Amino acid sequence: MHALLNVAVMAARRAGSTLIRKMVSLDKLKVEQKGHNDYVSEADRAAEKAIITCILKHYPEHAILAEESGVQGESDTVWIIDPLDGTTNYLHGFPVFCVSIGVQVNGRMEHGVVYDPLRQELFTASRGQGAHLDGRRIRVSGQKQLERALVGTGFPFRQADQEIGPYLQMLGKVVRGTSGVRRPGAAALDLAYVAAGRLDAFWETGLAPWDLAAGSLLIRESGGIVSGLDGSEDFFDTGHVLTGTPKIYKDLAKLCTAEISQLV
Repeated sequence: MHALLNVAVMAARRAGSTLIRKMVSLDKLKVEQKGHNDYVSEADRAAEKAIITCILKHYPEHAILAEESGVQGESDTVWIIDPLDGTTNYLHGFPVFCVSIGVQVNGRMEHGVVYDPLRQELFTASRGQGAHLDGRRIRVSGQKQLERALVGTGFPFRQADQEIGPYLQMLGKVVRGTSGVRRPGAAALDLAYVAAGRLDAFWETGLAPWDLAAGSLLIRESGGIVSGLDGSEDFFDTGHVLTGTPKIYKDLAKLCTAEISQLV
């Protein structure tokens, strides 16, 4: 395992332990609202602190881009951190959330970790080295028929007024044209599930770089495709993402061409 990935794993596990410890007293957590349907708790901040402390202990010269504390330092190597993806789930005791850590070197994603502390599942990837779940190589599913595909999504909430109309039209088409649609509520984990073949495709709008960093590398290293809704490479900037197995990705984009054109 690459040294950077090893530190990312260590940091993710420490953050996961912090989150699990704080779950026993969810009713006592201090929670702030950052925006509509967008919350931050002291658990998010404690997990983020654990991650950053671990990283800077080993690489004090590296830069950080974290969801709660923002940008720290300047370097060709940037750690992109979501200490708790699925905060709303976590605060309700709904057992779907994760820690996501990506490592970007000279503007390119090189390493990624998505850690589910409840199931103790560790998804890892390094560029050119494949994607793994608990040390075992994973691949996107072999599904080639859209009508048999299981597709993940996330409801728009940051710009819901502008996006909800075309999104719902797209959702209707996907519900009718596939085996089913799931909305678990933690995008980084959804992306990891595409990489592991548990979902055949996924799309969402309005995501942040820390939602996408690790998961996008997992998918590419497991043989999948990830792009903007329109096939572009600017999904880190727009936050709009479409991903899946090569065949399902193509068919899903074709099915929803009209709706996608309204969302990008």
